[in-house]
Amino acid sequence: MKVRVRIVRAIDDVEATEKYIFGHHKVLESYGITKVTSADRSWALNPHVYLILFESMDDQRVLGGGRIQLRTEYFPLPFELAIKDIDPKIEDYLSSFKDLEVAEYCGLWNSREVAGYGIGSIYLVRVGIAILPQLNLKKLFGLSSPVTLSISKSVGYEIITGLGDKGSFYYPKEGLIATALEINDINELSKAQEAERDYIFELRNKINFNTVESGPKGEMELQFELQVPKPSNEKE
Repeated sequence: MKVRVRIVRAIDDVEATEKYIFGHHKVLESYGITKVTSADRSWALNPHVYLILFESMDDQRVLGGGRIQLRTEYFPLPFELAIKDIDPKIEDYLSSFKDLEVAEYCGLWNSREVAGYGIGSIYLVRVGIAILPQLNLKKLFGLSSPVTLSISKSVGYEIITGLGDKGSFYYPKEGLIATALEINDINELSKAQEAERDYIFELRNKINFNTVESGPKGEMELQFELQVPKPSNEKE
């Protein structure tokens, strides 16, 4: 199998955005989740949302993805909307940041197909962290399930213990727990495990390259294209 990993600006590639949304909703439905802020598609109109897409090079199917959503006055972060009624302190916590200074990495999902090759959540997380310096952010936020918390910590996320119950909330529905996370040193990733930091820095340095990964189903060729596209009015 051959997979392309690329970054698109959501409003610039409507077809890819629709494929990403469809795949994400299918994964949420498989877990019985039908109401969740990260499933709200209003973000697709935000000019400061970037999608990380894992696409089949054979038929252009989106096999997994995630999105980095920058915060502005008119576009709050998904986790901000999700927990503000549970813990209003989130608004004060974010009030010190100006537009486009912070973002959230959210809406991560992958098909069982790529997971079977060993290309699952950790690869999406690594790529998302790798492209952050291109966006000139001061901080990255995220919400993690108990299943992915150890992965998130391994790449440098820390729990925001001042929110919720030491960082945790019931979300997206009663009985499911989410933990609020942040990365404070995007460029250095001092809290990341050494092996993960080295891998992420390799992605940052290479940007565009091919590699082969092996998993239970065999080998998968990955074509990384990690240059973040600029808005059209910024292009030369």
